[in-house]
Amino acid sequence: MKNGADRLVDVLTAWGVDHVYGLPGDSIDTTVEGIRRQSDKIKFIQVRHEEVGALAAAAEAKLTDKLAVCLSIGGPGAIHMLNGLYDAKMDHAPVLALLGQVESNLLNTGYFQEVNTPQLFEDVAVYNRSVTSVDHLAETVDEAIRTAYEKKGVAVLTIPDDIPQKKLATAFKPTANSFKVQKPVVPMAEVEEAVELMNRAKKPIALFGTGIKHSGEIMQRFVETYKIPFVQTLPAKGFIPDDHPNSLGQVGKLGTKAAYHAMKEADLIVMVGTNYPYTAYLPETGRAKSIQINLEPSHLNKRYPADVAIHGDAGEVVSALLNSGIQASDGQFLASCQKRMATWNSWVEEKKDLKGSPLAPEVLFDQIKKTAPRDAVFAIDVGTATSWSSRYLPVGRDQQYTISAWLGTMGCALPAAIASSQVYPDRQVISINGDGAFAMVMEDFVTAVKYKMPLINIVLNNRKLAFIQYEQQSAGQMNYAIDLADMDYAKFAEAAGGIGYTVTNKQEFAQALKKAYKSKDRPVLINAYVADDAPLPGQIVANEAKGYTKFGTQYLTKKHQLPKLPPIKDIMRHFF
Repeated sequence: MKNGADRLVDVLTAWGVDHVYGLPGDSIDTTVEGIRRQSDKIKFIQVRHEEVGALAAAAEAKLTDKLAVCLSIGGPGAIHMLNGLYDAKMDHAPVLALLGQVESNLLNTGYFQEVNTPQLFEDVAVYNRSVTSVDHLAETVDEAIRTAYEKKGVAVLTIPDDIPQKKLATAFKPTANSFKVQKPVVPMAEVEEAVELMNRAKKPIALFGTGIKHSGEIMQRFVETYKIPFVQTLPAKGFIPDDHPNSLGQVGKLGTKAAYHAMKEADLIVMVGTNYPYTAYLPETGRAKSIQINLEPSHLNKRYPADVAIHGDAGEVVSALLNSGIQASDGQFLASCQKRMATWNSWVEEKKDLKGSPLAPEVLFDQIKKTAPRDAVFAIDVGTATSWSSRYLPVGRDQQYTISAWLGTMGCALPAAIASSQVYPDRQVISINGDGAFAMVMEDFVTAVKYKMPLINIVLNNRKLAFIQYEQQSAGQMNYAIDLADMDYAKFAEAAGGIGYTVTNKQEFAQALKKAYKSKDRPVLINAYVADDAPLPGQIVANEAKGYTKFGTQYLTKKHQLPKLPPIKDIMRHFF
């Protein structure tokens, strides 16, 4: 006769779950025991910190669109998981979190490590239940998984530790085989309205978000047929290859000057599968018409007024547009955007030959671009790693790129790399982290060592919170509390059982990277001493210029010298 934990594992495996990230402990041990008994079906990946387990599950779900599972004890372990689960929530990733709890007879007594987890996780979860009987455990797990898929979010189950070990005679049949998320029917009346708007537009532009993930080829055919420039949001980077001739990169502080001006000049913006929040970088309200296509109806009209709002699957709706009499634009606006983008690309190209030590980040990313396998997976952390990668790391059709998009949590890259190595064992995984971000989760480098994951982990070591430096300066504030004590991350990697290299210039980095690609059973860490620059905004806007001026004035007053500035040529290019 099986017990509750056995039935729980049966449900997980029926839904295709073959591994779980977590740490064992007293209030979750009966569930972990069930996983041990069926370890031929489901692998337990032991992390060193519960936050890493949750961040790994979030990244895996974002990369694969499949449910990922993490677990921890109740109380402190559960609290640690919140950050990673919020990352999953905000990036709409299906994740199941299994939380331990004190035994049922001790609930509400203020027992050791007893925390009201259903209340604690109420905001993060689309499904949040406390299991009270073994008779309904398997059924509740099944419902939690369905809900995580249906609502693209986090399902949380709090399980008192006595319940999974109880026996039960009845079996439960999971609903995995019959489950299917229904898509809305394409509304042809709205499609026809959209076609009319597109056929009248003189300066159309497309903004693509993560909703195009499974329809990149259709979107590519759309921009080529209609002769339209396009921008991809950062989490959608690479869904259409970055080197496509119609691409203007990203828009915003981390974007290109070409994208900024195209948005300001457009008379029609086609927003597909996006909830892009930085409205200041969209066309001024009233200047451009807007067609919006989104599978999530609450995102329609949310950031920008829609003239045509279409609730539907991005690929199906755009396919309908292509089959409904859409006429190609005259291509003049596209040509002018391509001319601006060619100028931008020439500026980017100049930077790849920067000399000196410490290493210029532009040179480092150029080396990665040139050497990364065609199916590489890039796990990018928050900070200047994000900034540099957005401009200097083009993503190809068969490559993948993952970040903490909406939460923007530091320390996301290493957990994402661990998840990527787990689900894509035959692909090269490269994580790129700032030294501040890496230090938050570095203990789990040893997790990659333990499971023989040959990921390449690059630490941009500038001994500074460089992106915060830029934020403070652009806000007109003096830099404060941003300097970091130096650490030899290469020696740390070796102490953890991995391979470590320290580099300070282009030649050393190229050699270290070449060696790193050859590692097949151990993770590599490249401790790269880089300049503490942050890339200038694609277009420096008035408020940023005022902030920099205020910062410079304060600096001159306090230090009696001018602050270190980017080359005047770069300032002029990005301002005028």
